[in-house]
Amino acid sequence: MQGLQKQPAGMAGFTIVWIGQVVSLLGTAMSNFALTLWTYEVTGKATPLAMVGFFFVTPMVVLGPFVGVLVDRGNRKVMMMLSDLAAALVTVIVLALYAAGNLQVWHLYVTATISGIFQGFQWPAYSAAITLMLPKEQYARANGMLELAGNGSMVFAPLLAGALIGPVGLAGVLSIDLASAAVAILALLLVHVPQPPRSAAGRAGSGNLMTEAAYGFRYIFARPSLLGLQMVFLVGNFFNGLAYAVLAPMILGRTGNDELIFGSVQSAGAIGGVIGGVAMTVWGGPRRRVHGVLLSWSCTGLLGQTVLGLGQALPAWAVGSFLWSFFGPIINGSNQAIWQAKVAPDVQGRVFTARQFIAWLVLPVTQLLAGPLADRVLEPAMAEGGSLAPVFSWLVGTGTGAGIGLLFVVTGGLAALASLGGYLFPAVRDAEDILPDHDLTT
Repeated sequence: MQGLQKQPAGMAGFTIVWIGQVVSLLGTAMSNFALTLWTYEVTGKATPLAMVGFFFVTPMVVLGPFVGVLVDRGNRKVMMMLSDLAAALVTVIVLALYAAGNLQVWHLYVTATISGIFQGFQWPAYSAAITLMLPKEQYARANGMLELAGNGSMVFAPLLAGALIGPVGLAGVLSIDLASAAVAILALLLVHVPQPPRSAAGRAGSGNLMTEAAYGFRYIFARPSLLGLQMVFLVGNFFNGLAYAVLAPMILGRTGNDELIFGSVQSAGAIGGVIGGVAMTVWGGPRRRVHGVLLSWSCTGLLGQTVLGLGQALPAWAVGSFLWSFFGPIINGSNQAIWQAKVAPDVQGRVFTARQFIAWLVLPVTQLLAGPLADRVLEPAMAEGGSLAPVFSWLVGTGTGAGIGLLFVVTGGLAALASLGGYLFPAVRDAEDILPDHDLTT
């Protein structure tokens, strides 16, 4: 026990884990960028890129409730390490196939499925770890740090991957990803992540695997405020997901596969996310967390997504990408702080994965719809002489990428309206007053 007690805990321990994640996410983002370029160069279509997203997200959604049970039953630290180890294994598989000259697009569908299964452990385990390692006054800042890690990696990943892919090739970039995963695992080995005490909610939700998996849904459906918040995310994710799935083909299609411009757009978005994450870390978010959710969602759609669709050159795309990402840490950090304060730590795995299931239920649908909608409907309709070109050419232009641009404009406006609509429902608007904090009820 003496060795365990000497391991860093609290904010010091969380910061070590966070540094490991910064390094790991940078490596992952570099390999994802390189594989995106490889896939689009091989196929020239939006659908394969969207399908990679589909095979990644679907297992996370479908298996999420059962994963949540395992997270609550198991060791949170082990669950986080399992996710990092699985990510490293997938990279090894892709690297081996590429080195042998056998890598095909369908292989990425298989590896994305494996990644999605094990990635499902990471988010609920990390969320619960924050609750266990830190006082609730630091939840929003810690979540802002995690958002900062994800977005910070995207600032440098396109630039580094673009600079290295020539000298070291795709294999070299994938090897860097492997090394970064090792850093994340080492960071977890160094710190102490406590296990949660048993709460009344935990006792009420105990049972077999199916019973405990269903408990997360029962918990949320018994609390209209939590369900209402997730419905905002469900609708927002539908409109946001349709656009995000085809961002790469929109930029690459409009620029003739210009890797530098595509990387610059991604970096601009990542810089926006970094600044948003820094703001959330320093500021801690609005006192009324629900404003951070609803107002920021509307700004993401209206100021970010629509501007990206309207743009036809790098300056507009950079601004739109920046704003699209800037509000993300405020949305997610504010929402996480609400849930972490209201839900007892020993049931957060089940409740958070049920919450993820509700919010992400539409993402596999968007991944399936976005590619064909772009390739077969909107892109032909917005080509020179297309059926929609006379109506919307003044807005998004014509030619390759214009149809996807129109999709961005429409879905961005709808996402903004949906989030502002949350204010019409008292259960959502007053969620923080209606729900007691978990430390007042356990």
